[in-house]
Amino acid sequence: MKNLPLNPDIFIKNRERFTGRMLKNSIAIFVSNDESPVNGDALYRYKTNSDLFWLSGITQEDSMVILFPSNPDPKYREVLVLVRPNELKEKWDGKRLRMKEAQDMSGIKTIVWLDSLEALLQPWIHLADTIYLDTNENDRKGSLVRTRDYRFVDEMKSRYPLHQYERSAKIMKEFRAIKTAPEIEVLQTAIDITDRTFRRLLKFIRPGVMEYEIEAEIVHSFLSQRANGEAYGSIIASGDRARTLHYVSNNEECKDGELILMDFGAEYGGYCADLTRTVPVNGKFGRRQKTVYNACLHLHDYAKSLLKPGITIVDYTDKVGEEATRQFLKIGLLKKTDVKNEDPGNRAYRRYLYHGISHHLGIDVHDLGTRTEPIKPGMVLTVEPGIYIEQEKMGVRIENNVWITRNGNKDLMKNIPITAEEIESIMKK
Repeated sequence: MKNLPLNPDIFIKNRERFTGRMLKNSIAIFVSNDESPVNGDALYRYKTNSDLFWLSGITQEDSMVILFPSNPDPKYREVLVLVRPNELKEKWDGKRLRMKEAQDMSGIKTIVWLDSLEALLQPWIHLADTIYLDTNENDRKGSLVRTRDYRFVDEMKSRYPLHQYERSAKIMKEFRAIKTAPEIEVLQTAIDITDRTFRRLLKFIRPGVMEYEIEAEIVHSFLSQRANGEAYGSIIASGDRARTLHYVSNNEECKDGELILMDFGAEYGGYCADLTRTVPVNGKFGRRQKTVYNACLHLHDYAKSLLKPGITIVDYTDKVGEEATRQFLKIGLLKKTDVKNEDPGNRAYRRYLYHGISHHLGIDVHDLGTRTEPIKPGMVLTVEPGIYIEQEKMGVRIENNVWITRNGNKDLMKNIPITAEEIESIMKK
């Protein structure tokens, strides 16, 4: 990773949180992700398993974390498994972690090489009554590929059919949603990198610039600030393309008189920022553009005011929908008859705001967390209402990241320019 070393206390604390919820005399095993082929002998850039990273800070392939708090030998109550460094492989693929490096990164004292694990793991399994295994239970998971964690589940159940099995994902979903203060420090660094990049873009954007040139500025700015890169594929959508929520072609010209919607964020130390701003290509909002933008900003501020412990995402979305209805009536998008005759299952405002208002954020851009249970202190959520008007070929979205506190929330992006006047002032310079 390109970032500066993280505080290993982050991962030490995370392991303590997880083991504190394990059943008596149980062992938990976490495996890394597959290396995924592109074509031929090429591989996609490796991305570690998010749960394994949350526990260890390790991003290297072929890694494992094993937690066995009741192991009779204290040395093996926390184990980090790594692939043994190989001189020939390192000539091709680069250096692999040494024991001391991995100990410093993770705070785990016992390192076991993968090729010597088998002789140790089987006796540990025989001592345990319960085995915790991990699977990807992110509610937004879309892939049907049977990944390494699921194959590992099959293998363990085949070899040890009489053990009791538990889902690590249930514990992970609860704890990964609640960020500790040290985690927020890392996330804030990702956000600050994103802030500086946005300010740079405001001075770069002009009529005639290509969307991919803006994307290139983002990548350059991120990497030059020690980010690991983009947290997700940047959306750079000018004109009518801003109505496409996941537009990533980024290959068209930004024209005078258009708005450009930019949804991007840096990944630093494994944590993801997620910012959206919509700005005028020529540096000046038109009258109607400013009216729509300010309506969206009003929705953004209103939504943010609702995010506090106790409310559910479902109830919160309903309340934002009520305010969106009022705003859309005010700016002429809806008529009273539209609201009166609306389908309760597909409300009138959904013509112009057809996505969710918030999602959990952290190690994953769409991080683990619940939609149906009350929001709790420590959660990090995006706030991202939008207004998309087909007849006006316009799309506006404004997004910040907030940390839920006991009494409300803290806007982690409060220093990033957001009002039309702030944006115009910087673009003018």
